[in-house]
Amino acid sequence: MLLLTPPGVYPAQGDTRLLTDALDREALAADSRVLDLCTGSGAVAMAAAARGARVTAVDVSLRALAAAAANLLLNRRRVRLRHGDLLAPVAGARFDLITANPPYVPSRSAPPRRGIARSWDAGHDGRALLDRICADAPALLAPGGVLLVVQSAVAGVPATLTALARAGLRVGIAARRRQPFGPVMTARADWFEECGLIAPGQREEELVVVRGVRPV
Repeated sequence: MLLLTPPGVYPAQGDTRLLTDALDREALAADSRVLDLCTGSGAVAMAAAARGARVTAVDVSLRALAAAAANLLLNRRRVRLRHGDLLAPVAGARFDLITANPPYVPSRSAPPRRGIARSWDAGHDGRALLDRICADAPALLAPGGVLLVVQSAVAGVPATLTALARAGLRVGIAARRRQPFGPVMTARADWFEECGLIAPGQREEELVVVRGVRPV
């Protein structure tokens, strides 16, 4: 697909591709209800729409939603765009599949309220949004529904698995890949080492798609 990514919008990259690959392996009927959280440029939402699903995409950034709207027109895809904080714009709805590529990079300070760093900074342990998704997203899954969340191992994959299992989902790993640190991770590598988030000298991360299924 063709993607426009203006300044201030998170560009589709390794985590986006990994999540899209995991999405492609899910069974989607033509009328499946899909929710894409933290949609950014809309890449994952459009991948679901290309398979005929009824897709809703949410982002807290108006700039990101404007980019997603442009990309929908460019690629001739239909997706409902909603502005708001994670699940707030779709409260009470039910979905057959929920995808999420939230901010997950540990940062020295609280997540920012504006700017491009809002798309990756996620608090001291990288779990500011991951924990909220794990707590709230399972309730929006229809019976048999699937949640796919991509994150870095630096942000604690076991914590995600445990939280989703406690929420009643059957959990597992849908996909993994290793990649070199990008600029943001590289700039924080020494601090990550001090915090024990990575091994000394480690300069690559493992990306993981966690999969949770609500029992029928």
